[in-house]
Amino acid sequence: MSPLPDGYRVVEVPEARKQEFLEVDRLAFAFDSTPETDALVPLTLPWDRTMAVERPDGTFASVHASFPFRLPVPGATVDCSGLTWVGARPDQRRRGLLRSMIETHFARSLGRGEPVSALYAAEHGIYGRFGYGSASDNVRVSLGRGAALRPVPGSDELSVRFATVDRDVHTTLVDGLHRAAGQDRPGWITRDTEVLRIRAIVDPPAWRNGGEPLRIATVHTADGEPRAYALLRRKEKWEAAGPRYTVDVREAAAVDAAAAHRLWSFVLDLDLTASVEGPMLPVDDALLHLLVDARAVVPKVTDNVWVRILDLPAALTGRRYAAPVDVVLDVTDTLLPANSGRWLLRTGDGADGAWSATVERTEDDVDLALDVRELGAAYLGGRSVEALRRAGLVTEHRPGAALAAGAAFGWPVAPVCSWVF
Repeated sequence: MSPLPDGYRVVEVPEARKQEFLEVDRLAFAFDSTPETDALVPLTLPWDRTMAVERPDGTFASVHASFPFRLPVPGATVDCSGLTWVGARPDQRRRGLLRSMIETHFARSLGRGEPVSALYAAEHGIYGRFGYGSASDNVRVSLGRGAALRPVPGSDELSVRFATVDRDVHTTLVDGLHRAAGQDRPGWITRDTEVLRIRAIVDPPAWRNGGEPLRIATVHTADGEPRAYALLRRKEKWEAAGPRYTVDVREAAAVDAAAAHRLWSFVLDLDLTASVEGPMLPVDDALLHLLVDARAVVPKVTDNVWVRILDLPAALTGRRYAAPVDVVLDVTDTLLPANSGRWLLRTGDGADGAWSATVERTEDDVDLALDVRELGAAYLGGRSVEALRRAGLVTEHRPGAALAAGAAFGWPVAPVCSWVF
């Protein structure tokens, strides 16, 4: 463990010190809250996984926590430690606190048997040096009202309901549809505690930025079965030529193409509106394929979930592969030396287009050399091993090894997490 400044120590944070923890978080991220907002927004911290670095005077210098997730990976799920709430007081930076927190997080996660960690990076340049790889992207789109969609069979048979979000009515509905919509998509972490499910639909007035209360559009079959939802709010704007409202979609999910078509047909044609700002979507989302004029979209692609391999053999055997592979990986990991060295990754019999694998130490000749960061980037199937080689981040010692590994690590469904944890 890296040394801390004299008198500093890593401590667990009990719920009784909640306000001290939150004060560091607010100083680190430059925001404030009110008692009224705090009363509406549940605190999602799991207190048995919440940590701080304490100064000699007993106050907190930095904080972090993690969530116990089941991370969907290609063909399976694995235990995952979702790193979150990482922050240091601005007057405590450049003291090695972040490195100490990361090392503590790694050790505690491994102690719980979690072979991978995942996070959202507040700043892109921070976490790569700790072995996290950018493993997926999401896309947000800006659309004009009335953007045309290609027809999808069955869409016309579905109906839409529009309402103000009600926690008692919609918490379970949103959670169920969210789970169904993300089935078999790598990275699609579900909200498995009540506070996380409630947090997804809370709507304190301070968050509205002049817009209306949070609304929900839901798509239903003829017998009332829900098939899609969008959480959204409209913001009033009038110009000389008339109304130019914007629609801000917080989150949207659909279980199939017909439901997606019906949902977006409704959202893209709300009265008084001029434009729609979309939520985080997978880069292969149905909406992007259904648009008649894709050039009219203003897309913004950005990094989504980052992945850190903590236990290499457990992580690589925990997922499935899209093609057979027999490759020796020479992995570098400066923070977790147990992952470093040569590993033989070999798939066995495939079933339904997904191959399981074994991973073992070897002294055989190296096929590919890479840092654990690149292994994390490829882990969910959203980054090409061959592209990483072409970028100079993976070294190929056997011709064709990167293409073969890329075919195996790749996955036909783009990874994404639809919410920021």
